[in-house]
This record gives sequence, structure tokens and C-alpha cells, in this order.
Amino acid sequence: MTPAPSRRPARPGPPSRRELLGLGAGIAVAGTGLCCAASTPMPDTSPAPPAATPADELLAGLLDQSARFAPITVDERAARVRRLGRLLDAARLDALLVEPGTTLSYLTGLEWGLSERLFALVVFADGSTMWICPAFEVERAEREIARVHGPARGIEGWQEDEHAFAPLASALVRRGVQRLALEPRARVFVWTGLAAELGAETLVPGDPIVEELRGVKDEHELALLRGASELTQQALATVAERLPAGWTDREIGALVCRAQERLGLRAPWVLPLVGEDAAVPHGAPTGRELRRGDSILLDTGGSLHGYQSDTTRSWVFDGSPPREFTRAWNTVRDAQRVGFEALRPGARCRDADRAARAVIEAAGYGAGYAALYHRLGHGIGMDGHEAPYLDGGSSARLAPGMTFTAEPGIYRRGEFGLRLEDVVVVTAGGADHFGAWASDPRSPA
Repeated sequence: MTPAPSRRPARPGPPSRRELLGLGAGIAVAGTGLCCAASTPMPDTSPAPPAATPADELLAGLLDQSARFAPITVDERAARVRRLGRLLDAARLDALLVEPGTTLSYLTGLEWGLSERLFALVVFADGSTMWICPAFEVERAEREIARVHGPARGIEGWQEDEHAFAPLASALVRRGVQRLALEPRARVFVWTGLAAELGAETLVPGDPIVEELRGVKDEHELALLRGASELTQQALATVAERLPAGWTDREIGALVCRAQERLGLRAPWVLPLVGEDAAVPHGAPTGRELRRGDSILLDTGGSLHGYQSDTTRSWVFDGSPPREFTRAWNTVRDAQRVGFEALRPGARCRDADRAARAVIEAAGYGAGYAALYHRLGHGIGMDGHEAPYLDGGSSARLAPGMTFTAEPGIYRRGEFGLRLEDVVVVTAGGADHFGAWASDPRSPA
């Protein structure tokens, strides 16, 4: 392992690669995560971080900050269920069916696995609820629902020889359901099974309802998203400050994940790319070693009480950035700021994407997707990716409380790739961002 450059303050020697890669299963995602790939819910019931390792010597100043932030309460989730009922009533829908996943967690705090046996929550327009559950799982469901959401009411059990859909349809008919919405991630067999029992004309997509329900974040949600972003940025800055030459991309990624865990984030993920490997936006680490003057791209995030961060920084390690990298970096920074300034209530999502793309085109990097291969950003909340999206084809209107990533990039095959990404929020007067903007192509801080 190459020692840290002499111009830096003396520190204990970095752990060997063997020691670093022994951080444990909790960091096994390092080197295999995809850019912005944290799209599944990240409950705080995930395993605790691994025990201290030699790599923790480099991160000794990072302490768990998660206790500074209050998790979402049972009462807050109950209010979400009531709000969903009002949205259903306004849309003239009788009920929404929700399978296990992020929306179920958003409404109840319950985590339940998906299988061929249907387990689901039904929320009615009057704010009441009903559960559908395999009969042999009812006792466990009652216990788990009570633990996270309060006493379970209205559980409809179904036996293995009858399957779920006839009992569920009968219960819905008894409740007078004539228009049933299915949440966006409901599986096809749920749709076809209910259509066979109730008639296809009874079923409608629940996408607009769920997007309206979850798309606008309240103040508590915004505080968690802001905290998650700030902690991820702190982790990146700390790792960059202590990073010696000679480490591989995977080793760097492992340390970034460990830094976030020490700060209190759960289920961290990372995409670490060095040099020309970063020219593929959703590339993969190759074991490349970091050398003085190499460019590096780190795209990473974690979960704070179930709410996600997603931050990317690109910089040149321990050296002066080449002229073309600096020009591209400044262009990406300007594109990010211009796209951010296009965020305001009433504007369309596509406006921000087009504004950012125009900056890159004006700098001579080509029109359309010539240099910026992907959209400007995506919604973020309990899912790392959620609607709406900042893409050039989206006509969705922005509203205060909507949160997005703003992540333009420039990618030049065989040379370099760079991206800058921050989480932003639409406000009554325009937009705000979480944490600090990137300010220098020589550092992620």
C-alpha cells in the first residue's frame, strides 16, 4: 500500500487491502452497486454495521448522527392513510390495493415479503382499511401490523384451496367497491386475478394517486432527506481527505460505505469509477488502482430512517486537473445550476432537463444525448428512484415539496466521465438544495 503523501498530516498507516476488504458482509455492495440504483425501500431494520475493523482507523472522527433525526411515527403514518382516503374520494375511486413494498411501508411501516401468495392492504375512500392475507399467516400478520402500525383490523384470510381473489373480491363487493385502483408496483397476476372476479372495467391504474400521495414531501420527510444528503457528503469529504494512492476502486467504495455506516446511514451503496471507466455512466469497477492525477467518480447514498441520499462527486485525485477535464467539470457545474434554477412551482419537469442540456450543447459538447447520456434527474424519497422524473419528455408539473436529484454529466469514451449530483427540493419561491454544491474539480467537498 502506497503511504499517504508527505504533505498531509501524519496519520496511522492505512490498512492493507486484505484488511480493508475484510470489512464484512455489510459492505458487500461496494463495487457492485449501480449508479443511482437504490430504488427499493431501505428500512432501518437492516443489520447493524459490522464491528470495528482496521479501516475504521481512517474514519475515527465519524460518529453516528442518526439519533439527531426523529423517525416517522405511527401517528404520521395513520395521517397518511387518512390523506390517501381523501385523495381516493376526490378522484371518485372506492379503494386502492397496495402490495408489499415502499408504499405499504410509507403507509404502515410494515415490511412483508412478496411471494405467489397474495398479501395486501386495501385502503378505502373513507380512510378505513382491510388486509388480505393467507389464512395460515394471519396470526403473524396481526402481530407484525400491531408492532409497527397499531391493532390490526379487518384481516381477510384465504385458504390454499380457494386462492386469494374470490375471497378478496367478495369482501370488496360487500364494501361496495365499484372502482378499485391498483398501486403502480402491483404485479400482473394481481390485476388479472381481480379482473377475472370483478371485471376488468372495475380496475384502474393507481399511479396518479400514489404519485400525488408520495410525491410532495412534508417537513419531517424533508428534514430526513436533507440529513441523509448532508451525512453522505460528509462521508465523501472524509474519505477523500484520507485517501492514499494505490487503492483500487473497490477498496475506495468499501471505505465510502463504511464511512456512511459510521455516520448512522443504513444499507449504503456505491459506484466507484476511476479514470476512463467513468465514461460509462452505469459502469462497473474493474479493480483499477488510483494514481496521482487520475479522475475519480463516486456515486453513493444510504438510508436515514428509511429516506434516501444520492450524491455524486467527480474530481482529480492529488494533482492538477487537465484543461479539458476542468472545462467539462465547469460546464457540468453550470448545467446543474441552470437546471436547478428552472425548478419552480408550475413548471414542467422537462423544463429543467432541457435547460441543463442546453448549457452542455452551448459549450460545444453536442446536442441532445451526445455528451449527457441520461436525464437530468429523478424523484427521491423512500425510494432512491421515484416519480416524477426530470426528463425531457415529462409534462408533470412541479409543486412545492417535490424532491429530485439534479445530476448532469459529460462522458467521453476512452478519456473520462464526470457527473455532479445533489438532491434538491421545489419550494414556494423556486428551489433549494441539500448540503453544499461541489465547488472544485480537485475535491468532492
